Amino acid sequence: MNRHHQGHPPDSELVVAASSTPQAFAIPGRPGRILVTSAMLGALEPAERRVLPAHERAHLARRHSAPSTAVALAAAADPLLTPVRSTVTFLLERWADEEGAGAVGDRRTTVRAPARAALVAQRAQPGCAPHFSEHAVTRRIAALQTAPRPDLWPIGAAVLALGAPPALGAADATGDLLRLPARTLPKW
Repeated sequence: MNRHHQGHPPDSELVVAASSTPQAFAIPGRPGRILVTSAMLGALEPAERRVLPAHERAHLARRHSAPSTAVALAAAADPLLTPVRSTVTFLLERWADEEGAGAVGDRRTTVRAPARAALVAQRAQPGCAPHFSEHAVTRRIAALQTAPRPDLWPIGAAVLALGAPPALGAADATGDLLRLPARTLPKW
């Protein structure tokens, strides 16, 4: 058992870590866990504290780590797929936002929670402003305020389907290049 789980029952889904750094994230596995720091919980209003685990629980329930990892590997193999990675990340966050809103039953609170969490995280790292651009928080907030609940699975699947062939082609080409005999390569 790692040190973050100490003091928590082995079957507890929510793990609260005593930390001055405001963070919250889902840890995939069996069982999956939701790690939230005391700084993040302290920064949120009581109603917003319900949104946070609902959002992270959606990531665990829908196994968002699998497509997230796949698209990260594809983007690492082919940097031209970086926009695909950003799109998939955004769609997975929106999916979890919508499931969190449905679980909590209050879209207004669901709008405030990621906004406050991003602001708190940004304040914790002065001089660095990635939290509003990371995962496109402002776009997510706008979508929660105006858009009806979208069906994101077909869009996500289409983005992954369009991104997979170039990534597989790049991997295949790399394998072919590595198998070429040294005598056929040009001398530089």
